[in-house]
Formats: sequence, structure tokens, C-alpha cells
Amino acid sequence: MPLPGSKTSGAAKPDLESVFNVEETPLLHYAFGIVGRRELAEEVVQDAFLKLHEHWEEVEIPRAWLFRCVRNLALNVLRKNKREMIDDGPGERAAAEPRECPDTELGRMEAVGMIRLLMSEMEGRDQEMVRLKYFEDLKYQEIAQRLEMSVGNVGYRLHHLLKELGERLRKSGIEGGLS
Repeated sequence: MPLPGSKTSGAAKPDLESVFNVEETPLLHYAFGIVGRRELAEEVVQDAFLKLHEHWEEVEIPRAWLFRCVRNLALNVLRKNKREMIDDGPGERAAAEPRECPDTELGRMEAVGMIRLLMSEMEGRDQEMVRLKYFEDLKYQEIAQRLEMSVGNVGYRLHHLLKELGERLRKSGIEGGLS
């Protein structure tokens, strides 16, 4: 079943409400990955849907348009917040942690947001497998026991999940590692 806003031959454009119902949660995950605060992510997504409403007649592929809009709005929020932090003077965090180049940091935040989005589209068991391996740092044996799978199947699934995740990241324009 195609997502609202995906381009299929002869398919009618969905209505705004159905696009909202399907895309709100993935957009919130994506925005949160970029801005790092739930309240800001909610504002960004709300602003994106308001802009979509204003430009509804012109937009051919709502899903792609929304993700691009959320990305741009989120990056604007980060730039604005960075300026406010600079105007306020250096804080404790700036003194305690060396900061990397803003472009690198924004790229990393965008990649994290996209990874969260892509993971949210995985099946539940696949999500759990990736979470156990990379967020809880469990070994294949421990994952196999928790999910009642063979160790070989865990290795095979994780290999293919990561390969697919990497391909989807490249298609979305995100290259390189997250370091």
C-alpha cells in the first residue's frame, strides 16, 4: 500500500488529514533527531503542516515535501538557538566540551533523525534486534536468547538490516559514518 504522498501512476493525491495521520509520528521522530527537544520538534512539525496547508495545491508529493520542510525548519531552529547561545555568552557546556564544526554537528543530527525514522518503519522484531545490539550493546548470543532465535539467524538478520539501513541512508543523501 503506497504511503500518502508517494507518487504512483494514476493515483489521486491524498487529503491533508490522511497525510497528517500517517506522517505526523515519523516527522516528529525526524525533527527530534535534528533538534533534540520534543517541544521544538512538535513546533517544527506543526509549522511544516501549516506551510503544507498554505501550499497544498502546488505540492505534488506531500511526504517528500514535508520531510524537506521539517529538515529546513529544524535547521533554522538550531541556527537561531546557536545565535541565542552565542549572544548569551559561553555556558558551562561550552567550557566543558569541545564543540565540532557546526556543519558536521548538523549533519550528524540529521543522520540520527533519519536513522530514527527508518528504524520506526522496521518491523517490531527487527527494531528490537537493532536496539539490543546497538543501544544495549548485547552480544548475538544474548539477543538470540531474548528473542528466541538462533545465533546464526541474529547475525544474518542484523547484517541485512544494517545493509538495508545504509542503502536507505545513502538514498536519502546521508553519506559516511556517524563517528
